[in-house]
Amino acid sequence: MFNQNYHYHEDLKNNDPEFYELFNNFLNNDVSNNDNINLDERTKFMAIIATLLGCQGYDEFREILPVALKSGLSPVEVKEIIYQAVAYLGIGRVYGFLKITNEIFTQQNINLPVEPQSTTNINTRREAGTNAQVEIFGEGMRNFWNSGPDETKHINLWLAQNCFGDYYTRKGLNLKDRELITFCYISAQGGCEPQLIAHAKGNFNIGNDKNFMIKIISQCLPFIGYPRSLNALRCVEEASK
Repeated sequence: MFNQNYHYHEDLKNNDPEFYELFNNFLNNDVSNNDNINLDERTKFMAIIATLLGCQGYDEFREILPVALKSGLSPVEVKEIIYQAVAYLGIGRVYGFLKITNEIFTQQNINLPVEPQSTTNINTRREAGTNAQVEIFGEGMRNFWNSGPDETKHINLWLAQNCFGDYYTRKGLNLKDRELITFCYISAQGGCEPQLIAHAKGNFNIGNDKNFMIKIISQCLPFIGYPRSLNALRCVEEASK
């Protein structure tokens, strides 16, 4: 997975060789060569990048991004993963990743800005967002944007027009991709179990089945550790009932 030609974790290789051997054996042999996981490279790196955003793994992200690009993840796909993270993590936790990405893109002579991907405007975003919610979560979401107590219903509107209308409707990633990375953001940040269960169900509804989600959690375990990974597995199990 992380070929030595990528110079991944070179500082650890030189300064912490014993740990470097332990971790890379786990990542490359136990995890990436596990026949039960067998994810394609694009899916693998989409999940890892979204997970690093969720756990605030800035330094690891800086190491991983060049590997992801060499492995076939496109600049547009990388930017879409980062943009959508703002809806789930907030700009305070995402802005730094944008800066790192732009630095690396510049170093690699990748043109900035990348190609525009928006498909909505100020007048169409709410309806388009609602349609995305319905496709993922079912017809019960049709009027969700206009529901709830008067003092909080604006947040349901924002979910439809901003979270889904501004981001999920963009090109560059399809709905299955977007619901997958959302699960990764939430599982990696921890403490959001109701939302994690809901998005596990959303993944099932859109075609990412339980076995696939277990593969994703397994692949991302080295980056967030056992407690949050086991919690994500529990949420997937709860969603499958």
